[in-house]
Amino acid sequence: MRAFAREPARISATGVERVVRGDAVTGAGLDEALDGIDVAYFLIHSMETALNGAGTFADRDREAARRFAAAARVAGVRRVVYLGGLVPADAPASPHLASRLEVEEALLDAAPEAVALRASIVISARSRSFRFLVRLVERVPVMPLPAWRSHRTRPIDGRDVITFLERAGTSDVVDGPLSLDIAGPDAVTFAQLVERIRDALLLGRPRLNLPVTMTAIGSRVAAAITGEDPGLVGPLMGSLTADLLPRDDRAAELFGVRLHGFDAAIERALREWETVEELAGR
Repeated sequence: MRAFAREPARISATGVERVVRGDAVTGAGLDEALDGIDVAYFLIHSMETALNGAGTFADRDREAARRFAAAARVAGVRRVVYLGGLVPADAPASPHLASRLEVEEALLDAAPEAVALRASIVISARSRSFRFLVRLVERVPVMPLPAWRSHRTRPIDGRDVITFLERAGTSDVVDGPLSLDIAGPDAVTFAQLVERIRDALLLGRPRLNLPVTMTAIGSRVAAAITGEDPGLVGPLMGSLTADLLPRDDRAAELFGVRLHGFDAAIERALREWETVEELAGR
């Protein structure tokens, strides 16, 4: 197994035989990283504050996908596996989700057996979106919930995401470009998502329903409270203005994945987090 990273010292996964230093946005190191590779995972996302006028996250992601796809075709990569985001069925995609879809389209053309997986929020101790929500619930005395609170989604356990990724790279049922939605078994509103995190943390945080969305201001305030990058929080909150539900559930049957329930996913993620850091209220 070969890895590709801007900072090889940050790669701590076991089983990696070699780490190639590079940058997908500039294309540096891609040819070396993909040489002789049969299956490649594209898990690159640039949704963070840019430095030195590097353009928007959509610009960076578009360029990274374009360069990666070109290098994969030259190297003869058989299968590319990509993890993107669910797209609303009955509303325009936010800039964040539109960018995810654009990257998917570029990568589905990168290899004869490319697989794109679309997920909503991932419930995991290492998921930045989940960690952001936990920090927010920990640190606010009252939970203000904007107008998007009633929209629904189906969060997915991080363990199930890993299983989907592994099987997407190895399953013989893939015989051409494939786009699949992956989701947990439980549909919840965004308000219920936050409340279930609150309850799992054993915290008393009364809910305050707001009549407006307030994404621009609210995202900056939330980022400051949690210590998170506003470049990440703003686009994430901007994607909550519609239901984010899967097109169908065929991915679980196709790859034989047994899904964990929503409450079990939250409890597991918090327990894993607590092995390295104490959480408020538990």
